[in-house]
Amino acid sequence: MATHVHGQSSALSTATQTIPCIALPEPNLSMEQDAEWCVIREDDGWREIRFHDYGELYTIPGLYERLFYDILKCNSPTMVRKLLEDQLRRVGQPAEGLRVLDVGAGNGMVGEELADLGAQLIVGIDILEEAAEAAKRDRPGIYADYQVLDLTDLASDQRQLLASYRFNCLTCVAALGFGDIPTLAFAEAYNVVADGGWIAFNIKEDFLDDQDPSGFSGLIRRMVAEGLLVLRTQRRYQHRIATNGDPLHYVAVVGTKAGAIPRAWVSA
Repeated sequence: MATHVHGQSSALSTATQTIPCIALPEPNLSMEQDAEWCVIREDDGWREIRFHDYGELYTIPGLYERLFYDILKCNSPTMVRKLLEDQLRRVGQPAEGLRVLDVGAGNGMVGEELADLGAQLIVGIDILEEAAEAAKRDRPGIYADYQVLDLTDLASDQRQLLASYRFNCLTCVAALGFGDIPTLAFAEAYNVVADGGWIAFNIKEDFLDDQDPSGFSGLIRRMVAEGLLVLRTQRRYQHRIATNGDPLHYVAVVGTKAGAIPRAWVSA
């Protein structure tokens, strides 16, 4: 049974639609993060939406922000941006020189942080057409380009297009470890960035454990151990709260690329 219904609120400044009422499961109902859900009230009744069914969330203007940022207190885009900004300042590198590939770009919340930071160029990638449409609707002008593509199955012209942007920074926020972006997709994006470029991402702390089933723990450890990724900083923090109120902790990482990830290290 759903409970604690949240009333309507104003949508994004770029959208005029009203966000529907949202209800979360009973607080005593505990579930895995990728199984969480809510219900929203529509004209003909209530509809259940699983949190990881992003395509459904993105079609309703303002719903993603209302759910994850207002209600569940997500602060990952701000956290990753702040850590990247701190490292840029530390080495005296202006953000205006950043040419960023934003992977798992969704409806543009990370892109908006990067634009506020002053990045020269921001290109988004997502596998969902609904994400691209939402970014265009909610944050027009943030991305110089937004590509809907599968990084695990890139065509030659897609590779050439990505290479043509001469990226020197990769961001990937709240997208790793649940199968949305597997290790192969991350490696393909990582390898597009020039050596010496900045790498900024976050990942749920569970996926850095030795028993991690996603492959990211082993991949990241190996990248660091073999000198492909130079760690500059990392921080454990509360990504957001779960529907039952428990904190969900992630680790944000900022480093620089020192070499490409071999294809043999990753799987689709």
